[in-house]
Amino acid sequence: MKRIHAAPVLLAAALAMLPAATMAMPKVGDKVGTSAKTVKAALAKAGCQVKSFEAEGGMVEARCIEAGSKALHEVRISPKTGKVVRITKGD
Repeated sequence: MKRIHAAPVLLAAALAMLPAATMAMPKVGDKVGTSAKTVKAALAKAGCQVKSFEAEGGMVEARCIEAGSKALHEVRISPKTGKVVRITKGD
């Protein structure tokens, strides 16, 4: 009977999941930038495609679609610091 070594199989499975693991939604406190260009790039790198920007309540609100779940999120960003201050799952 032929033996199958588990290590190469586990390594291949871990490597296959790597792109999904590196593309996680930003967290509150993460710095994503102060310009539309840098915010859009940072959110895209995190796996969230920006659909629109809006100024609301002294904050910048980016509406984006999460790559894995296709869920809509509203990411509020401080225009002064470029940091994420709140993330809500949209309708």
